[in-house]
Amino acid sequence: MSGENNFLLKIRNLHTYFFTDEGVAKAVDGVDLELEEGGTLGVVGESGCGKSVTALSIMRLIPDPPGKVVKGEIVFNGTDLLTLSEAEMRKVRGRSISMIFQEPMTSLNPVFQIGDQISEVLRLHEGMSRRGAWNRSVEMLKLVGIPAPERRISEYPHQLSGGMRQRAMIAMALACSPKLMIADEPTTALDVTIQAQILELVNRLKKEKGMSVILITHNLGVIAETARRVAVMYAGRIVEYTDVRSIFASPKHPYTQGLLKSIPRLDEDHIKKEKLEAIPGLVPSLLDLPKGCKFSNRCKYAFERCGEEPPLLEPAPGHFVRCWLSG
Repeated sequence: MSGENNFLLKIRNLHTYFFTDEGVAKAVDGVDLELEEGGTLGVVGESGCGKSVTALSIMRLIPDPPGKVVKGEIVFNGTDLLTLSEAEMRKVRGRSISMIFQEPMTSLNPVFQIGDQISEVLRLHEGMSRRGAWNRSVEMLKLVGIPAPERRISEYPHQLSGGMRQRAMIAMALACSPKLMIADEPTTALDVTIQAQILELVNRLKKEKGMSVILITHNLGVIAETARRVAVMYAGRIVEYTDVRSIFASPKHPYTQGLLKSIPRLDEDHIKKEKLEAIPGLVPSLLDLPKGCKFSNRCKYAFERCGEEPPLLEPAPGHFVRCWLSG
C-alpha cells in the first residue's frame, strides 16, 4: 500500500472470523496494513469496527473457539507469525511484540504485587534472577514516571490510581525493549489531563527506545498528536488509509468525514456557526452486514452503485479509499 520498503510489520489479506450459533461474524475481513521501523500507525474507528480484533490477531490471542484467523499473513521482522507454533509465539509475545490493553484493572492480576507482575516478564524472557528482575522493575516504574517506585512496586493494582495503573502496564510492556508496541485504547478510562500525560509518555519512550507503535483508538484527536499514518476501519475493513496530514486536510471517505465532524474545535467562529454532527445509525452487526458498501445504510451520499462492494481505490498517491465516489 505504500512505497516504503523498510517495514517491520506487513499484514496481508487478514481474515479473522468468529463462528457462533447465530452465524459467522467477519470481525476482520481482508485487512492490509504496513508499519515501518520506528513508525507509528494509528488505527481508528467506532467500537465494533475490528480494531482490537486486528491487534489480537497480531498477538495470536484470538480465543479459539469461537474465533480463528482463517486467511492471510502477518509478517513481523521477516517471519509470518501465523506459521509459528504456540510455543514459538510465546517467545515473541512480551519480548518482541508487547501490548497495552484498554483497561489495566482487567489486565493486571489483583492478587499479585505490581513488581511481581513486571518481574515475571523479565524472568520468563530474559532469564533474570528474582532480585535482578525486581531491581529492573523498579527502574521501569521510574522510567514511566511513577513517583516513589521503590514503594509502589510492592503495592497491588487496587492501590494505584487509574493513571498509575496504566503507567505500570506500559512499564510491563516495555520491560524487554520490544520492537513493536500495540496500544489498544490506552487512554480510554482516563481523564483528559492524564490522557495527555500518557500520550506524551508513549511518544517519548518510542523515541528513546526506537520502537514502532500501533495506536488503536476511536479518537482522531489522539491520532493527530501521535501517528504518522492512519488506517480508518469500518465493519472489519480498511475504508481509508493515508498519512495523518492528508486524513485531516482532505478526508475522502464519508465515514472519515463524519468522524472528523464529530470532533469539537476550539476556534470561536466554528463554535458559533457549527454544531457537532453525529453519524446516523450504528455500526451494523457483523452477522447481518449490508450488501455492497458496508457504510451505505448510514451514508448520505449513497447511490445505486453502492450496492456493489467497492475496492480500495487510490485517488491520490499513497491515499487509499474504499468508496465509489473516489473512483
